[in-house]
Amino acid sequence: MSLSSYQFPEGFQWGAATAAYQIEGAVKIDGRKPSVWDQFSAIPGRVLNGDTGAIACDHYHHYEQDIQLMVKLGIQHYRFSIAWSRILPEGRGRVNPAGIDFYQRLLDGLLAQGITPHATLFHWDSPQALEERYGSWRSREMALDFADYVTAVVSRLGDRITHWMTLNEILCFTHMGYAVDQIPPHAPGTQVKYLKEVWQTSHHALLAHGLGCQAIRAASPVPCSVTLVDNPIIPVPLTESAADIAAAQ
Repeated sequence: MSLSSYQFPEGFQWGAATAAYQIEGAVKIDGRKPSVWDQFSAIPGRVLNGDTGAIACDHYHHYEQDIQLMVKLGIQHYRFSIAWSRILPEGRGRVNPAGIDFYQRLLDGLLAQGITPHATLFHWDSPQALEERYGSWRSREMALDFADYVTAVVSRLGDRITHWMTLNEILCFTHMGYAVDQIPPHAPGTQVKYLKEVWQTSHHALLAHGLGCQAIRAASPVPCSVTLVDNPIIPVPLTESAADIAAAQ
């Protein structure tokens, strides 16, 4: 098949996607507590122009207008993420009713317009409270707390959502977020002493995905789909030599 004749498969779903810290703002509103991105963005010199997500697009206050923009664009599928620290301000324990209420209103607005919601449960914004408690993804506890958070969300929003995603791009918040004796390439980033610690973050993330899948299926009041958002790297041979092709494979 030539490139010019390529067709997207039947049933391919087009849509738009966001992440909570990118658009919501309202970082100190209605019980939400800081995430690691709030902490990182507040460090002078770490973000261009000193920008933060404190206001961002102010989607928290303008979600109704944003939904109308989606309608005008003809968007039928919308992927967004849920802010862990808006649901569980301490990362564990007490559920924040105001946080749940915001997402319920958002979902009701989307569904009223015939827009299918696709919810990502973690898009890099770990609760700062868990970073201070045990180092976030450096600890196995993170996977257990994630599963509890997932249960809290799905049991309350699962009547409105049938498409769930557990974690967004594990590579970015593990191997790009932790590094040995150097500043990691991806914010917020944590320096560690041993490569084993970096690999443990990946292990804990995969464990969180597995426990998260189990939690979704146990808590959802309706049949639903569960997936993981990956960002695979595709190796390309440097030349067409047999050795380079074999190395790429």
